[in-house]
Amino acid sequence: MSAVSDSLVITRRNLIRMGRIPEMIIFGLVQPIMFVVLFTYVFGGSIQVGSSTSTQAYREFLMAGIFAQTVTFATAGAGAGIADDMHKGLIDRFRSLPMARGAVLTGRTLADSVQTALTLIVLAVVALLVGWRTHENFGKVLAGFGLLLLLGYAFSWIGALIGLSVRTPEAATSGGLIWLFPLTFISNAFVDANQMPSFLRHIAEWNPFSATVQACRELFGNLPPGFQTPDAWPMQHPVWASLIWSVVIILFFRTLAVRKYRRASG
Repeated sequence: MSAVSDSLVITRRNLIRMGRIPEMIIFGLVQPIMFVVLFTYVFGGSIQVGSSTSTQAYREFLMAGIFAQTVTFATAGAGAGIADDMHKGLIDRFRSLPMARGAVLTGRTLADSVQTALTLIVLAVVALLVGWRTHENFGKVLAGFGLLLLLGYAFSWIGALIGLSVRTPEAATSGGLIWLFPLTFISNAFVDANQMPSFLRHIAEWNPFSATVQACRELFGNLPPGFQTPDAWPMQHPVWASLIWSVVIILFFRTLAVRKYRRASG
């Protein structure tokens, strides 16, 4: 219970800090909104998904990918925040206090999840304004957003590890983004993976990012007419695949991050 209490205190500290720097939230919203507008109005109608090339079909197909990309790109912010605390010596101050060793990282990742949730709410409103609609009941839609938040929380632990492994916040930002671009684009987020070359299609189908995107499309009712679900297990059972991938990522990278934290602040 003391570890939980310590984590919540650090979470509150990070939320207060975010509230005092609203630019962090504003700039975090600009990129996903730009992606929504650009992909909807520039590429919409030019990309075939399933048997349809209509703008509305692509718009609904696209939004799950934009949502997932937004929560994963928060990884860079998590890494930069932790690297900044390390650079300023704040981590050493935390270490001198009688608190759980993992509380600093847990509090940071929880605070990032709250910010991600707020970003998703705003982004969903923007998506509704440009014509995105869901076709399932409220419970399934809520479950889809829950999977997105779980994926974002999982990736924030990757960001935490990167933040502890570099020397400056700038390096953490670059290191947190450079690997995300191939991860998100070699996936089913923006195009139908069935149209990719064979070797890329297999990578996309087993990409943990793709599993969450596919799960959200099913839960939102956004699969386009004539869409053929790939035979790969994660695409046939995307909800379970998304849960398994997220839990595995959390367990693996949390363990590495906490060990790195103990060594880095030792």
